[in-house]
This record gives sequence, structure tokens and C-alpha cells, in this order.
Amino acid sequence: MRLSLHSDYALRILMALAATGRQMSVDEIAGQYGISRNHLAKVAQRLQALGYVSAQRGRGGGLTLAQEPAEVVVGAVVRQFENMSGLVECMNAATSACAVRGPCGLQGALSGALAAFLAHLDGYRLADLVPHPARFRDLLGAA
Repeated sequence: MRLSLHSDYALRILMALAATGRQMSVDEIAGQYGISRNHLAKVAQRLQALGYVSAQRGRGGGLTLAQEPAEVVVGAVVRQFENMSGLVECMNAATSACAVRGPCGLQGALSGALAAFLAHLDGYRLADLVPHPARFRDLLGAA
């Protein structure tokens, strides 16, 4: 499975905030990762709506974590940003036009794989993704 850029950017924002423990601007985070500021801003807005970050607008504003890193479940973040209706078209009951639906074992196999993938991510917290904040900050060049 390949995660979307939105999931990737959501996790990057959360990791940067967890590592620094301070308020950071979208421009600052985008610059540190070398990624699109516009895409990152959309993801940051969604993270705010979901309650993962707090945002302060204006000069001197930025993002801060709204939850402790040990409380943020990685699997939950991924579920919020990914379309989990299935890895392939036949797994989406609303749109599937599969001719062999029923006797085919592919849907069960892929559903199990997706469930195992998400269960594995549920075992990780944001704090686990940044076990050494100082080293993480050094790599990003963050103060």
C-alpha cells in the first residue's frame, strides 16, 4: 500500500512539531522538508479541523500540537487522511461492478492485509516516530 501525500505530509507536520516542542509556521516546516508550502497548508488546515494541531493566525502565528505526542495514534491519523474503502475497486460495495464478486477470494485477502496494516500502525504513537527529538531537529536543521 502506498500512502497519499496528504497522509505523508500530515505525519511530517506532526513529527516536526513533536520534535521541536514549539510553535512552527507552515513555511518553516515546508522549508525544512523541502516540500510544497501550498499542499502542506491544506494538510495543516485539516489537522487543525481534526484536533491534532492548534493554529494561530497572523504575524508570529503557527502550528502547535493540540495533543501530547504519546496520545496521537499513527493508525488513526492515517485513517483520517486515506480512503479506506478498499485497495481495489471490488472492495467498495457502493461502486463495485465486479463480475466474480462472491466466489472470488481476492477481496478477503486484501481486506485482511489492510486490517493488518492499520492494526500495525495502531501500535505506534507520534512519540514513537520521534524517539530522539534532538537528533530529529538536527537533521531538519530546526532550532
